[in-house]
Amino acid sequence: MTVKAMNAKEVTKKIFNKEDLFILDVRNESDFQDWKIEGENFNHFNIPYFELLDGVEEILDKLPTDKEILVVCAKEGSSIMVAEMIAEHGLNVSYLVGGMKAWSEHLEPVKVGDLQGGGEIYQFVRIGKGCLSYMVVSNGEAAIIDATRMTDVYLDFANHVDAKITHVFDTHLHADHISGGRTIAEKTGASYWLPPKDATEVTFEYNALEGGNVVTIGNTAIDIHALYSPGHTIGSTSFVVDEKFLLSGDILFIDSIGRPDLAGMAEDWVADLRESLYFRYRELSEDLVVLPAHFMIIDELNEDGSVSEKLGTLFAKNHGLNIEDENEFRRMVTENLPPQPNAYQEIRETNMGKINPDEEKQREMEIGPNRCAVR
Repeated sequence: MTVKAMNAKEVTKKIFNKEDLFILDVRNESDFQDWKIEGENFNHFNIPYFELLDGVEEILDKLPTDKEILVVCAKEGSSIMVAEMIAEHGLNVSYLVGGMKAWSEHLEPVKVGDLQGGGEIYQFVRIGKGCLSYMVVSNGEAAIIDATRMTDVYLDFANHVDAKITHVFDTHLHADHISGGRTIAEKTGASYWLPPKDATEVTFEYNALEGGNVVTIGNTAIDIHALYSPGHTIGSTSFVVDEKFLLSGDILFIDSIGRPDLAGMAEDWVADLRESLYFRYRELSEDLVVLPAHFMIIDELNEDGSVSEKLGTLFAKNHGLNIEDENEFRRMVTENLPPQPNAYQEIRETNMGKINPDEEKQREMEIGPNRCAVR
């Protein structure tokens, strides 16, 4: 049989559609344990490719004969080699184009809603890393929120929906991925907005995103209100879009809450985090649809692949919103922090404009899962 190529978009569709897939991951065990391709009906087998240099005969009994097999490695080369050996035994096998590097960078746009005055809001699902970014489109104008460094995806999509990008926002200074916000603003002439309390060390010009700001997109009544909600960072800012959607940044997720320690301030910022979640958010309508900047596990995806939930539902079901005792909340937050994201300090400095790594270095800095939530 011949080896087929499967790209990240095709794998993403299998995740969204809950299809079966058997993944033979030929990276080192530590890399596999740290980060892998996850799907509801995916099965995995991990063996480093160098153990297969003499052939795949010893693992044939581990591979299904009735399922599609996808061979995955870091960059692609090793998976092609292993897939070709498996194909010689007559199995249905593909390799992942671009390997886990390509998987880390794929963005899948999903429409998440219509706006009252005409227009739409789209979510860009970075399926391999759990990052979520947004485009609000109205009357030929677009705003982008929490863009990744894969800026061409947003520029091409704006062209596709015939919209001019006029505003770009970051809800906070990101520590797990490199923001594409500044680059998009430079390429399009859009206004770039950043919370000033997160921007004390940045080296570039920006518009101060503060509570009470109202930014209009298009000439319909689509306003983005800035809601100051510190906790994940001291400047973290949420947006209420069109009185219908709450873009919560990294403060509130579907199944967890934001971690307050990525600037080394966990103890100081826990009180801010609680204030934002337990008091500021309680003042908002429970009918708002929460659109976070990340998801943690594949179970958080909706049927269409999007990530969203009504605020009232999260108040009822999200454990992080239901800890009445303040000391218990503090303990829960500070004692359940996952490992820091890879290269998070370098990522913060890149987002401040202090360093400017080349594209390959930026890729390396971002490899791995996001770790923005309290466990």
